[in-house]
This record gives sequence, structure tokens and C-alpha cells, in this order.
Amino acid sequence: MRRIAFFAALAACAPLCAWGPEGHDLVARIAEAQLTPAVHARVVAILGPGATMASVSSWADQIRRGRPETAPWHYIDIPITEAHLDMARDCPKGDCVIAKIADFRKILADPATPPPARREALLFLIHFIGDMHQPLHCSDNHDKGGNDVHVQFFDRPANLHSVWDGFLLNRMGSEDQLFPVLSAESARHKKKFAKGTVEDWAEQSHKAAVKIVYGKLPNAAQGQTAALDARYETAADPLIRLQIERAGARLAHVLNEALKDGSGDAPTVTQSAPAGR
Repeated sequence: MRRIAFFAALAACAPLCAWGPEGHDLVARIAEAQLTPAVHARVVAILGPGATMASVSSWADQIRRGRPETAPWHYIDIPITEAHLDMARDCPKGDCVIAKIADFRKILADPATPPPARREALLFLIHFIGDMHQPLHCSDNHDKGGNDVHVQFFDRPANLHSVWDGFLLNRMGSEDQLFPVLSAESARHKKKFAKGTVEDWAEQSHKAAVKIVYGKLPNAAQGQTAALDARYETAADPLIRLQIERAGARLAHVLNEALKDGSGDAPTVTQSAPAGR
């Protein structure tokens, strides 16, 4: 029953989701475990009674149809033929996930922000930092983030985006099985993962897309479906685990900085060091 619900939820949020609900829940749970006690208390206060970071982790997908202007905020199109992010080229209108993370960090960090707007900024950050770690949300191959790439994933017809959103992750085990393992690894490497800027993290996701998502994709004749089997899964699974571990640590880092003293100081990120691991 849980798997049926998972695939139904994944289908409902196509084509723009990055990670299905299980992936976003994992990122939020990992991050929440790494918040300082003071910041955790502030997050709880901002979210309000009965809400956890995991329970709101897919809110940004759920409101997308009613607020279509938010659709481009979930990704940034860095061409896979290019080595680096160029905000002027890839986000000319400031309407992409990298720009919106910057915007919402400032809103969240300012205690003078009205509570509804501050809560919304937190909800978007919880989701968008997860989004940008799904490699297809930081890459562009003129295929709508892999949605136009038809594949056969074992016995299931799918597209490349849906495979990376959740089909691969769902085969690794349940959320509750994965959480303690991924959370421990994320915590162990959290200082390394927190290095760099959000732009560095996007480039890291982009390089992963070039090397693994597309680089390991079996060639198929034009108009034919690419068959993804155990060999592709073996290459993809370690990257998915690592990206979720990174996303959890980085989300915690952003929130710990933005809410560290409640004074509204702008959050800081190490600028000189490259993205970790």
C-alpha cells in the first residue's frame, strides 16, 4: 500500500518534482537532526503547532498548480555542454532555484518579516535545497529535465526524470530504513558538505548529471526507449544517497546560519572552499 501511495504521489507532481515525497522527507529529517537546539526551537515556532520539517517538505510541490509562477523556482537549467554555472545565461530573470534560495534566506533571516511570509520562506527553503540536489534540476539537455527521455526501468515504462525523482530511491528501501544510515553519514561529513556556496552546490549537482545521469544512460536509437537495468542502478544509487546526505547537511547549515541568533544577521557561507566531498 505504501508503494502504491508513493507512485501515485510521484505521478501527481510530475513533471517538475525533484525527489518524490520520500526523498524530500529524508532531506528534511536529516536536516532537522542537525539543527542546533536554539535554531530547532525557532523552526518549530515558525512552522507552528503540529508541523515538522518533514511534514511540510513537499508543500512547494503541492501549491505549484495554484501558484504557477513558482514552477521555475524548482530548478536551474545549466547546459550539460557547459562546465560551469553562469547566472546571466542560466537564470537571466532571477527566476530559478539558486536565486530563490538567496531570496528566501534573506526573508527568513529577518525577524521583522511578517510571520506568514517568514513561514513561507522556510517552507520554500526546505524544499528547494532538496530540489537542487536532484541532478536533473541543475542540468539542461533540451529534454525538460529528463521528462522527454523515455526509458524502460526494469519492467516499468517511465521517463528519466521520474526514475531519478523516486523510482531508484524507492527500490533502496523504505524511508524509515534509509533514514538512520543516511542521517549518520550526513552528520559525519556535515562540515565538509557545508563548504562552498549554493552556486558551488549547483555545479556539483550539474557535474553529477553529466557524469552519471546522462553519462551512464544507455544509448538508444532515435525514437526508441532506453532500457535501464541493474548496471544503471548500480551507478546511480551511491549518487542518490550522497546527494540526499549532502542536501540534509546543507539545509541544516543554511537554517543554522539564518536563524542562529534571531537578530536578523544575514546568513554566511564559506566562500573560498570548494563544495565538500
